Amino acid sequence: MTQGPPRNILSIQSWVSYGHVGNAAAVFPLQRLGFEVWAIHTVQFSNHTGYGAWTGTVFPPELVAELIDGIEARGALPECHAVLSGYMGSEGTVAAVVDAVRRVRAANPQALYCCDPVMGDVGRGVFVRPELPDLIGAQAVPEADILTPNQFELELLTGHTVETLEQALNAARALRERMRAGGPRLVLLTSLVRSGAPEGSIETLVVGEDGAWLCRTPLLPLDPPRNGTGDAIAALFFGHYLHSGRPDSALSLAMSALYALLQRTHLAGTREIQLVASQDDFVRPARLFEAQQVG
Repeated sequence: MTQGPPRNILSIQSWVSYGHVGNAAAVFPLQRLGFEVWAIHTVQFSNHTGYGAWTGTVFPPELVAELIDGIEARGALPECHAVLSGYMGSEGTVAAVVDAVRRVRAANPQALYCCDPVMGDVGRGVFVRPELPDLIGAQAVPEADILTPNQFELELLTGHTVETLEQALNAARALRERMRAGGPRLVLLTSLVRSGAPEGSIETLVVGEDGAWLCRTPLLPLDPPRNGTGDAIAALFFGHYLHSGRPDSALSLAMSALYALLQRTHLAGTREIQLVASQDDFVRPARLFEAQQVG
């Protein structure tokens, strides 16, 4: 999907050896879209924590800075076009990610930062340390060009209740005001469940400077919900947006790809998302769900 040398994305997230969450859900879709991905792992676990048991290690925040030092020593930061972050498990990791973004921007002022503010979800509540939502809101949100909260996280970051489309638009607009001035300031609201939506559907909303768009797909009966889908949609949206610069097109392609991924996972009956089997849909989804302008 690219002409000339591929663009480079620094992705700072968790890693699992078995299955697909964090970088293990984001790196491959971005590579399939034609990007070089420089992955920095904040943890390395055997599997995602949804299983209830796992082995592995949480890496110290200093490791992020140390790895950025090594990349910088190669003279590579001016060629870093974007930064993507996901789960940040501690106060030190939030600070390390924000510092990495600032170092990349110092070398390449055009670089964009997409922050997936992983903090919690409907039904599960907050599943990170209690101080992290405020820290992410105070430190990462003001640096972000793109934010990809789910419905629970949008409410947590803004204090707004989101039960209708209008409330979702208002909350996303309030969050946009806190993001980095001069950037696209896009809020991608994932897993939107609201009154007035057709039964048996799920929606994703993107709100930007030039309007808002809604994309709706059928809701597949995946129980339990599959881990890693939020990491995958953030990567897919960011990648498609970096290619086109169009939030509506990026939303349509990302949601269509995610639907294909979840449909294949549902048909296979697997606990882990079928990331590799769905790779062609990341680039050209077999079934396209159009984004409709709503604001």
